[in-house]
Amino acid sequence: SMSKDLSELMKEATKEVHEQAENTPFMKNFQKGQVSLQEFKLVTASLYFIYSALEEEIERNKDNPVYAPVYFPAELHRKAALEEDLKYFYGSNWREEIPCPEATQKYVERLHYVGKNHPELLVAHAYTRYLGDLSGGQVLKKIAQKALQLPSTGEGLTFFTFDGVSNATKFKQLYRSRMNALEMDLATKKRVLEEAKKAFLLNIQVFEALQELVSKGQENGQSKAELRTRNVNKSYEHGSAPGKESARTNKRHIDMMPTTPLVRWILALSFLATTVAVGLFAM
Repeated sequence: SMSKDLSELMKEATKEVHEQAENTPFMKNFQKGQVSLQEFKLVTASLYFIYSALEEEIERNKDNPVYAPVYFPAELHRKAALEEDLKYFYGSNWREEIPCPEATQKYVERLHYVGKNHPELLVAHAYTRYLGDLSGGQVLKKIAQKALQLPSTGEGLTFFTFDGVSNATKFKQLYRSRMNALEMDLATKKRVLEEAKKAFLLNIQVFEALQELVSKGQENGQSKAELRTRNVNKSYEHGSAPGKESARTNKRHIDMMPTTPLVRWILALSFLATTVAVGLFAM
């Protein structure tokens, strides 16, 4: 079966984990439009950190033959779009407002590790994210726009808009053909497939980790305020140095975190898995 095209092998390799996400109540709830604006903002923030890392490593390897054939920054890159959305949701000081949960940071660290040490695996992350977003993005855009009553002009949903792609079907065909033409031996191909599964799982872990954090906090009898504060503080372990955040800024972080029950966290944090799962299904 390894003689098949890489794109087909990747779809097959991620089938099981895709089905796991597809059959969870998370996706079904999102498709029903059961997501709040505050939750949507948090997920958009996580996507920003993920795409910032991914595109930093893509730029690092844009001339490397193991990635260069699938380098499409004008068509695919999402960091700038996410910056627009975050500015819309949080205002001009959005960089000071958005949290980076531990599970998101884990995803970010994996992307940097791959880009620096094993760039031949970068295609697995790019394919999983970009073609997933391009495939499922329009469905999710409509759901979010209706559920959150966002402007019909597209503010807050720039992430889902691929201005550089006039025909998604043709572009995906081009991308797959370029990816299938990448030169790699059998061992490398197997590692790429394993990395694709890892990429999918990292997306799912972003919301699973936060679900676990909330559940653990409730079991220990901790207040939600304490839990939110601890989560926000962890986001700065890889960011600004301790002590630079004023009490007022910390209060804004805490106020921003949702105070809704656990089920609302699950719905919101399922968005990342939903994006990938819907996208992979349509690849």
